[in-house]
Amino acid sequence: LSHLAIPVKLSKKQQSPHFLYVKEHKVREGTNTTHPANRTLFVLNIPPYCTKACLSRLFSCCSSVQSVVMCEKPGPEEKPKTPKSKFFNLKTVPGFRVAYVVFKNPAGVQAAKSLSLQGPLELSSENHPVKTGIHKWIASYAASLVDQAELKAEVDTFMQTYDQKIAEEEAKAEEEEGIPDKEGWVKVTRKGRRPGLPRTEAASLRVLEREKRKRARKELLNFYAWQHRETKRENIAQLRKKFEEDKQRIALMRAQRKFRPY
Repeated sequence: LSHLAIPVKLSKKQQSPHFLYVKEHKVREGTNTTHPANRTLFVLNIPPYCTKACLSRLFSCCSSVQSVVMCEKPGPEEKPKTPKSKFFNLKTVPGFRVAYVVFKNPAGVQAAKSLSLQGPLELSSENHPVKTGIHKWIASYAASLVDQAELKAEVDTFMQTYDQKIAEEEAKAEEEEGIPDKEGWVKVTRKGRRPGLPRTEAASLRVLEREKRKRARKELLNFYAWQHRETKRENIAQLRKKFEEDKQRIALMRAQRKFRPY
């Protein structure tokens, strides 16, 4: 089915309308969906300033709206997840979006399609104004300010849960230490008699230096034939150098020798 264009305007002052493209949301038989059939309207080209509440008011003239789900793009439907935190990992969808509007009555979908034959609908009204420009920035800044006591309480609760989880894992690891599994393998943990080294750069450098000293102590001298040749060549070079130095010293002594009868 093709999409129908519904003209909308932000306010009466706006001369050129913006178009929302809608169609009835349908899926193949046997496909898992979170949106009920015959009661869901799929909406495209939603501007950034249009919120869920704004869409709900816009289509409430057709029928009672049960829910509005906004997302970045259409795709596999997933059950909406309740955010675990009020302050962290908050995902915002920038730019234009799509939405699934679920009506309580199936007649709401057909009524929404007929809006394409009417004049432009206004998104912002005196009772429910849509904030844009500097007013939207001010509201966004005010919403970004958090209550320190509430934030501290959430962080403390999270850390308590995390510490409890770590304690349970350590207790389980101690119980399983030294006990072979079904295949006879024994799990080695970092809490055993010889715990593993921390994986840091300083620890790695210390291990490499220790291994280097150990290899130097264990190295066998004159074990290979080429080591014999190198050792002889170095000894001969040192003897020649010492011989030349002795010759120069004797020649210097002879030059300085004088006759001294008394």
